[in-house]
Amino acid sequence: MNNDKQKTPSRHAPRKRDKSGKTVAKAKSPASAPRAKRDDRAHAATEAQRERPPQPEPQRPASLPGLAAIPMHVRWRDLDAFNHVNNSSYLTFLEEARLQWLRTVPGEWFHAHAMPVMAAVELHYRKPIEWPAEVDVQLSCERMGRSSVTIGNRIVDRNDASIVYADGNVVMVWVDPATSASVPLPSAIRNACGEHSG
Repeated sequence: MNNDKQKTPSRHAPRKRDKSGKTVAKAKSPASAPRAKRDDRAHAATEAQRERPPQPEPQRPASLPGLAAIPMHVRWRDLDAFNHVNNSSYLTFLEEARLQWLRTVPGEWFHAHAMPVMAAVELHYRKPIEWPAEVDVQLSCERMGRSSVTIGNRIVDRNDASIVYADGNVVMVWVDPATSASVPLPSAIRNACGEHSG
């Protein structure tokens, strides 16, 4: 029986030696820098990113000549706990403005087999509206399709239209309520939007 201890292979690679037989010191790689320093640098980068102010979303331009500018009065009941107009009230302003505009459209745009429904809404809240305030809801035609129209909208200050409280658009699709299928855009709407499409 052999009592010699079995040699276990070293976990470390053999050290390099120069011609004279001296051990050559291994150069440290950047990855072997002290962990505390690496953590400090990562922490500083994270803090710098937190301190960077958020980039504001670019304001939507007034796309095409307007269809209408509907005046609105801010009511006390429109406010939330922060004394600003509640976000849902903005949508009410837009709904009321669309209906006021539709009332002025000459010709038939609503009947038993062709009624508008809202298919999509996009709204960017740019600035809080405080009470008391008077605003204008500006409507424009952004796009016409076979059965739909995209209405651009901006809520601006009545006395200074450069103050934009919100902007976005709404897609309205005309459908047959009996089948829920889309129908061609009424000529009255096409004509009304076509007059203001450039």
